[in-house]
Amino acid sequence: MIDTPILLLIVIIALYLISSIKILKEYERAVVFRLGRISPSKGPGIILVFRPLDQIVRVSLRQEAMEVPPQDIITRDNVTLKVNAVVTLRVIDPTKAVIEVANYIYQTSQFSQTTLRSVLGEVELDELLAHRDRLNQRIQNILDGHTAPFGVKVVSVEVKQVDLPETMLRAMAKQAEAERERRSKIIHAEGEFNAAQKLVDAAALLATQPMTLQLRYLQTLTEIGVEKNTTIVFPLPMELMTLLNKTVQTADAAKSLFGPQGGTGTPQASTPPPSPATAESE
Repeated sequence: MIDTPILLLIVIIALYLISSIKILKEYERAVVFRLGRISPSKGPGIILVFRPLDQIVRVSLRQEAMEVPPQDIITRDNVTLKVNAVVTLRVIDPTKAVIEVANYIYQTSQFSQTTLRSVLGEVELDELLAHRDRLNQRIQNILDGHTAPFGVKVVSVEVKQVDLPETMLRAMAKQAEAERERRSKIIHAEGEFNAAQKLVDAAALLATQPMTLQLRYLQTLTEIGVEKNTTIVFPLPMELMTLLNKTVQTADAAKSLFGPQGGTGTPQASTPPPSPATAESE
């Protein structure tokens, strides 16, 4: 039989070995310090950590979304804003993320706040609202340069919300309203111009064929007759209108040739008075 102390020792050794077994998930890596000196990162799977000689630090390789608190920003055109953002990051080198900084998430958060204030403070309000994608890319590149030394990759940066002052919102609303009104006036003027141009083209086309004017006249009468109203229409023959036009043109031509008294336009020669001899003989 095995002595009790030996059995107890075997049990202790077995429990120690069992407690030394660590299982790392697929997205986890272990940074092991053996006697204070770092070992290469291990995982995933089963690893052995012999305490108290070894100390383990688990590092996740999954992407983490970090919200940047709202920052007070003064743009280049002196507009005060409150802007917050969302930064997505992941650990590329677990060893550097553990030994280079105390807390890589806190470090990245501080860099994000200062970079957000410095970059957005160099642009105007219109550029911030219109070219947000370009500013996001610029902030990401700057943060990547700060976090690369400690093994963290900034995947994306998105400006989440821009809080404008109430006075600025009213001014922007007035500007948008004035711009819409200007566009509506321009469109209305272009429509009037196009309509006038089409009327000129239609008049020129109707002048080439007089019969089309009569057809248009009959079509108008048909449209009036379809409507249920109390309008009474007396159709007038187009021949009568043509005769009337010719009469008016003839009268105008006569006025230009003859005077207003009805005589000819040339003055008549006056009869000279009779001579004295002729008067005595009579």
